Amino acid sequence: MVNIETKKYLSFMSKIKIINYPEAEGRLKEIYDELIKKRGKLAGIHKAQSLRPESIVRHIDLYMEIMFSRSELSRSDREMMAVIVSVSNGCEYCKLHHLEALKHYWRNDTKTETFLTDYEKAGLSNLQVELCRFAEHLTLFPVHHAKDDFSEKLKDYGISDSAILDAILVVSYFNFVNRIVLGTGVKADEDEIKGYKY
Repeated sequence: MVNIETKKYLSFMSKIKIINYPEAEGRLKEIYDELIKKRGKLAGIHKAQSLRPESIVRHIDLYMEIMFSRSELSRSDREMMAVIVSVSNGCEYCKLHHLEALKHYWRNDTKTETFLTDYEKAGLSNLQVELCRFAEHLTLFPVHHAKDDFSEKLKDYGISDSAILDAILVVSYFNFVNRIVLGTGVKADEDEIKGYKY
């Protein structure tokens, strides 16, 4: 029988072998423990990479740099774009995770619900709407995006080239993560989605 403490660290995956927390040893156990200490819990996306422990560390470093470093884009702007990319890719796991983060920053359930159905009617700023369009288009139509200068539309709202690069990095990162999730079969449940340290 699985006790409640152990159940927190179990994942529902079907495509590849993973090493859950109770079975982790050595370097993987160290990495898992550090993640739990820093983030409050262990996510399925981390366990999806458990056969290559050091890839988890590099992944977290990339995530922290793209999502938490100083930027003209706010934390909520970046989480908003993460949701747009994940919805565009049909990645329910990442959508739910980053929607929860967005709820934390916006603190407005009505706005969040409207955002999911039609971001143009969610009371976003003009820049935020353009960031959503940018994320959606670069995800769904990357070849066309290269031909159409979407960066000029962002510049019309006064953001710098550095902020545009930050937007590109957010979109690129979540396309990368969505494919890890969809490729490995990570599933999220309600217990996993809630309780992270933002």
